[in-house]
Amino acid sequence: MAASSDTVTPSSLRLAFGNVFSLFILILIGVLAFSIRIFSVIKYESVIHEFDPYFNYRVTQFLTKNGIYDFWNWFDDRTWYPLGRVIGGTVYPGLTLTAGTLWWILNSLNIPLSVETVCVFTAPTFSAFAAWATYLLTKEVKGVGAGLTAAALLAMVPSYISRSVAGSYDNEAVAIFALIFTFYLYIKTLNTGSLFYATLNALSYFYMVCSWGGYTFIINLIPMHALLCIVTGRYSSRLYIAYAPLVILGTLLAALVPVVGFNAVMTSEHFASFLVFLILNVVGLVYYIKGMLTPKMFKVAVTLVVSAGLIVCCAVVAVLVALVASSPTKGWSGRSLSLLDPTYASKYIPIIASVSEHQPPTWPSYFMDINVLAFLVPAGIIACFLPLTDASSFVILYLVTSVYFSGVMVRLMLVLAPAACIMSGIALSSAFGVFTRSIKFASTGKQADAGDNGDGVTQNDVVKSDRNEELPKEKASRKKKKEKENVEKAPIANKKSEKRLLMLPMEASFVAILLLVLLGAFYVVHCVWAAAEAYSAPSIVLTSQSHDGLHVFDDFREAYAWLSHNTDVDDKVASWWDYGYQTTAMANRTVIVDNNTWNNTHIATVGTAMSSPEKAAWEIFNSLDVKYVLVVFGGLVGYPSDDINKFLWMVRIGGGVFPHIKEPDYLRDGQYRIDSMATPTMLNSLMYKLSYYRFVETDGKGYDRVRRTEIGKKHFKLTHFEEVFTTHHWMVRLYKLKPPKNRIRGKTKKSKSKATSTSSRRSATQKKNPWQ
Repeated sequence: MAASSDTVTPSSLRLAFGNVFSLFILILIGVLAFSIRIFSVIKYESVIHEFDPYFNYRVTQFLTKNGIYDFWNWFDDRTWYPLGRVIGGTVYPGLTLTAGTLWWILNSLNIPLSVETVCVFTAPTFSAFAAWATYLLTKEVKGVGAGLTAAALLAMVPSYISRSVAGSYDNEAVAIFALIFTFYLYIKTLNTGSLFYATLNALSYFYMVCSWGGYTFIINLIPMHALLCIVTGRYSSRLYIAYAPLVILGTLLAALVPVVGFNAVMTSEHFASFLVFLILNVVGLVYYIKGMLTPKMFKVAVTLVVSAGLIVCCAVVAVLVALVASSPTKGWSGRSLSLLDPTYASKYIPIIASVSEHQPPTWPSYFMDINVLAFLVPAGIIACFLPLTDASSFVILYLVTSVYFSGVMVRLMLVLAPAACIMSGIALSSAFGVFTRSIKFASTGKQADAGDNGDGVTQNDVVKSDRNEELPKEKASRKKKKEKENVEKAPIANKKSEKRLLMLPMEASFVAILLLVLLGAFYVVHCVWAAAEAYSAPSIVLTSQSHDGLHVFDDFREAYAWLSHNTDVDDKVASWWDYGYQTTAMANRTVIVDNNTWNNTHIATVGTAMSSPEKAAWEIFNSLDVKYVLVVFGGLVGYPSDDINKFLWMVRIGGGVFPHIKEPDYLRDGQYRIDSMATPTMLNSLMYKLSYYRFVETDGKGYDRVRRTEIGKKHFKLTHFEEVFTTHHWMVRLYKLKPPKNRIRGKTKKSKSKATSTSSRRSATQKKNPWQ
C-alpha cells in the first residue's frame, strides 16, 4: 500500500482532477443546452411548432400505435388527393424512429409520457448531445480547453436554437448531432488509425442518412478533405482506414434507407466519393510498392500502376458521364443545383425559391444567428495553422464550405453554426492560454531568468577551465558531441523562443482577459434573448404586445378545430401547400397539396386555381373533389406571412406549368398592388376575393395593415363560393364550394322566368285592345 501511494505524483493528481472537472463542466453544458431551449414551454405551452413538425408528429403517432412494419408500408390517402403518398418510402425515418424509441423506453420504465411530450423535448435533448459531440471533435483538433469552450458556445448559439427549441420537431433536431458526431469519428479514426472507430463512423453516417437529406454534405466534404491530404502529400494508412470503410460500408447502409435507395450510387451528389476512393487506392498501391522495390524497379512499377489507374479512372469517369448525360438535371437534385447555382431555382424551379428559408441571408442575419463568433472565426483559422494537422485542415475546410452554403441558403446557417463554434472555441482557448501564460511568466519570469543566467555563467566558466586542460584529441571528440547536442536541442530552444515571443505584459494580459470576458457576457445575453424572445414563439399561436397588454392570436387552431368538428371526415380541403401538414394533423382532413412539395404539377394546379377568376377556379377545385378552401389573411391584424404576400409565388408556380397564367398580368408597371391601381386580373382573382370578401365591413374603408393601403375592390359578392367560417381575428377564412346542382337549377329558373316574360309580352302585343 505504501509503495502504491508513493507512485502517485502531483501530475497524475492534477490530471485526475482535470478529468473530473471537465466531466462536471460537460454536464453543466448539457443542462444549459437543454434549459435554454424550453422558454417556449415556459412562456407559452407544450405544443408542436411550425409546419413540417406536424407531419413528423403525425407519423410518430402512427409508428407508436401501429408498429414499424405498418409504418414502412403505410400509404397515406389523406395527402396529395387523389394521388396519395407512400410514407415509408418518401420520408427520412431517423427522427421518427428516434422519438418512437425514446417513447417506448420511457413507457417501459413506467414513465407514462405522451407521444406529443416526447416529440416536444426531443430537440432540446439532442442539442445537449450535439454540444458533447462538439467537445469531442474540438478536443481531437486542439485539446480539452478548446473542446469545452466550443461545446459551451454551441449550447447557446442562436442559429442552432432556432431549429432546436422545445416543440421544433424537425429533422435537424437530431441531424446536427449526427453531423458533428460523424465528423468526430472521422477525425478520431484519422488520428488513431483504428478500424473500430472507422466502423462506428460508417454507422454514424448511416444514422445521418436516416435523419436528413443534408447527409450529402458529409459524403462530399470528407472526400474533399481526403483529396486535399493526397495533394498536399499527407497520405498515410490512417487516411485510408478513415476513408475506405466510410465509402464502402456507409454507401451500402445508405442504400438501405428507402427514401435514398439506389440514389446512393446513381446520383451526382455521391460520385465524388467514389472517384476519390479510386484515387486513394491508386496512391495507396504506389506507396505500398515503394516500400518493397528498389528505386529503379519502383519507377517502372509506378509507371504501370499510374497508367492502369488512369485507364480505370477514365473508364469510371466515362460511365459516370454517360449516366449523368442521360438525366436532364445532369444527375443533380433541384436543391443541390440551387446550391451550386444560386440563380437556378428562381429560373427553373420556383417552388424551391418560394420557400423563405431557401432565400440568401442578409448580413444582419449573420450577427443575429452567430453574433460575436463571426469576429472570432478568423482568429480560430490562424490558430489552426499553428501547427497545421490533418484534423485542423478538416475543420478549416468544413468552415469554408459551410460559409459558402450559408451564403446561398439561409437555412444552412444551421450547418455553419458548429463550424463557427469550433473555430471560436479554438480562438478563445488559444487566446486565454497566451494571456494566462503571460501573467504567469511575468510574475515568475524574473527569478527564472536570474537563475538561468547564473547557471549559464558558471557553466561557461567550467567549460573554459576544462578547455585549457584538455588534450587536442579530447577537444575534437567533445566538439563533435557538442554539435550533436546543439542539433538535438535546437527544436527545444526554438519552442522556448516561440513561447517567449507570445508573451505579453501583465497589464495588457489582464485587460485582454477582461475584454474577452465582457465579449462572452455579451454573447450569453444575446443568446438568452434570442432563445426567449426571437425563437421561442410557436408559429401556430401568435402574440403581440401593445399598450393595453399582451394579445394572443390562436386563429389557426380555431380554424382547424372548426374543420374537425363541422365537416365530414372525407371532405377535401384546398389551401396553399404551406398549411397542408397542419390541416392533416390537426383537423384530420384530406388535403390536395402539402409541405412535401414532391409534385410540382399538383401544386401548380392549386396555384392556377387561386390565380384564376372565380368561375374557372370553381371548375378546377370541383374537378379535384374539393369541398372547402382555406385562406390565410393578415390584413386586419398585420400578419405579414399571409396568402396575399405569397400570391405572386402562386402565380409563378402556376404559370410555370400552365402558360395562360402570366405574372405581368397581375402587376401594374412592374409593381404588386392591391389598391385601386391594381390590375383587373388581380382584382378578379380568387385569392383576392376570398381574402378581401366583406373586409370593408371591419372599418368601413377596407384598410390593409400589412400592405398599408386601402383595397381596390371593396364591395363584391361571391357567386361560386360561400363563406362558412372566419376566425376571431380574420387570420383564417374558410369557404365552401357551392354545389353545381343549385347553381344550375337557379339558371334554369331564370331562363324559365325570362321565357315566360317574353312570351307574355308577345301575347300582349298580339292581343287586341277591347276598348278600341
